[in-house]
Amino acid sequence: MTSTTATLTDPKQYVGKKHQDEVLVIGWQHHTATTQTVTVQWPAHHAFYTPAPGAHSPLLLTESIRQALALVCHTSYDIPVGHRMGWEHIRFHANPAALRTTGAPVRADLRVTHSAVTRRRLGSARLTAHVIASIGNTYAGSAEIHYSAHPAVIYDRLRGRYADAAQAFAQAPAPAEPVPAHRVGRSDPRDVTLTPTGAPNRFGLRVDTSHPVLFDHPHDHVPGMVLLEAAGQAVLATAGTAVTLTGFETDFHHYVEFDAPCTLTTAPAPPGLDHRPRTRVTAHQNNRQVFTTLIATVPAATVPAATGAVATDTAGTDTTGTGTAGTGTAADEAAAPTP
Repeated sequence: MTSTTATLTDPKQYVGKKHQDEVLVIGWQHHTATTQTVTVQWPAHHAFYTPAPGAHSPLLLTESIRQALALVCHTSYDIPVGHRMGWEHIRFHANPAALRTTGAPVRADLRVTHSAVTRRRLGSARLTAHVIASIGNTYAGSAEIHYSAHPAVIYDRLRGRYADAAQAFAQAPAPAEPVPAHRVGRSDPRDVTLTPTGAPNRFGLRVDTSHPVLFDHPHDHVPGMVLLEAAGQAVLATAGTAVTLTGFETDFHHYVEFDAPCTLTTAPAPPGLDHRPRTRVTAHQNNRQVFTTLIATVPAATVPAATGAVATDTAGTDTTGTGTAGTGTAADEAAAPTP
C-alpha cells in the first residue's frame, strides 16, 4: 500500500472559509482509494468554539470534520472546488476528555473512509463518509456523514430564488434579543444563537450575519453548523443543570432560509444504549419540519481530564445510542444545508 503526504499552501480554497484564522486543516495523507488522513490544528483558545476556559466545544471537532470532507472531496474524489456540498445526515460522538484545553495548540488526525460514492449524470454525487478522530493515542471522536455535492448550475436550480447568496444574505433581519448567555454556556451575548419565545422549551433561531465565525462569508441559507450550535444551546438552556454534549444524530430535511422565522423545540427522549440522557430537538420553518436532532449529554462534573489513551471507537458504532444511522436519501430539492 502506498501513502502520499501533502501540505496545503492555500487550504481556504478547499474548506469553504474566507478568513485564514478559521481554517483548521493543515495537511493530509492519501492512503488508499477510499481512505485518507486529514490533520487539523486547534488553537489554544478558539474565539467561538472554546466557550469557557478549560474545554473546546464538541462542534470544534464537527467543524474540523466538515473541513476535512471538503478537502478530500476535491483532492481524492475529483469533485470540483466549485461544487456545493450539503449534509443530509450526521451521527457524531465526541470524547469530552479529549476536548480539554492544554494551554497550547493541539493537532488532531481525522481518518476519513468513504464507504459509498455514487456519481450521477451532470456531475452531482452522493457520498457516505466515516471519520475517526484522534489526538496522539487518544480517541477524540467519530462520525458518519451522508452528504451530497452539486455543480453550481444544478445547485442554483435547486435553490431557485434563493440561489444568489448575497441577495439571500441580505434578507436576514437584524438579530433578535438573545436568551441570557449563561443559560447556553456562553459569556458573550453575540455568540447566542437562540431568542426566547415565552415557552420554556421553545426558542427562535437567532441569526447574526455579522458574526465573524458563523458567517465569515455570505451564504444562501443558514449553514448547518449554525443549526447544530442552536440545537446544542437549546439543550443546555432546558437541561436544568450543567451538562456536556457528547453526541448527536441529525437529519437535515430542508434548507433553513434567512427570510422567515425558525423555531426550535426540545423534548426529553429515552436514554441511549449507554443509558445517557438524550434530548430531541426539532426545528420548523414555514409550517414544515426542517431538521431534527437527538443529542446525548453527561453531567458536566463527570468529564475527566484528558490523560492517557482512551479506547478507540469506530465510526460505525452507535456511540450516541440512537440506533442505525439514516440512509441519507433525502430528495435533492430538500437537500441538507451546507455546514
